[in-house]
Amino acid sequence: MIKKSTIPVLDNCSINNDSSSLLFVDHLADYIAKHHNMVFPHKHNFYHFVLFTKGSGNHLIDFEKHEIEPYQIYFMAPGQVHTWNFNGDEQGFVVNFDPEYFQSFLLRTDYLNRFSFLSGQNDQIVFTIPDTYQQDAFTMFEAFYETSKNPIATDLIRVSLLQLLLWIESWHGTKTEKTSNPYNYTIFHNYQRLVEKNFKEIRLPKAYAEQLFITPNHLNAICKSYIGSAAGEIIRERVLLEAKRLLVNKNLNINEIAIELNFNDNSYFTKFFKKATGLTPDEFRKNNS
Repeated sequence: MIKKSTIPVLDNCSINNDSSSLLFVDHLADYIAKHHNMVFPHKHNFYHFVLFTKGSGNHLIDFEKHEIEPYQIYFMAPGQVHTWNFNGDEQGFVVNFDPEYFQSFLLRTDYLNRFSFLSGQNDQIVFTIPDTYQQDAFTMFEAFYETSKNPIATDLIRVSLLQLLLWIESWHGTKTEKTSNPYNYTIFHNYQRLVEKNFKEIRLPKAYAEQLFITPNHLNAICKSYIGSAAGEIIRERVLLEAKRLLVNKNLNINEIAIELNFNDNSYFTKFFKKATGLTPDEFRKNNS
């Protein structure tokens, strides 16, 4: 395993100077003013989401650029890489919370898995709130901000955050699709979790299908029904994403990255990367320096 420092990981302490805090809520303009120098690729070890009510510029999440627009909202899971290029006119809200924030509050420890926008999947994490819900969004975020400032209302704050997440899920466009067949969605979601945990060592869909007690063909059909890609493509995309994340760290050479990702040799890794991106690892590194 790689021992060298990789992409900087920011924890709650570095964000709000309180290592015991599991939640941080702020107005976006104030947050950016406090952390204006944080314009370099970095990760968080907590959930992070932002609602823009005004603003311009762009932000990158796992190397995909998103142009800011009013009432855009984005969610980031722990471990995702991002940076931003804002123009200084941003307004809205930012919320950070620890993965353990609800652990002692909810009976189901995996409850957050029900929210598609907390999955870290790029096709789920950035979207714009429809016009008819924008005023409601502002009202709910502002109310949550005010509630979060009451240090003795611990359970009320948790309920308010959960209510906010449930409200977002209620109109988020994927809800109808994913609940139309709960059994298939559970399999798809479990497959994503298994890939996230094992993508460096297990590259064959057949091995995952066995763990899910279904056939490889069934797994392929489920994956295609949700994202239009075969099960094997999900594995390759996850390996590729991790390669990009590691390439941002200039302290690592290409051979070290290839070993970390369990490729037999440097040349095989380079061929895999170029086939997927059209660039060699070195070219990608230079373009994202």
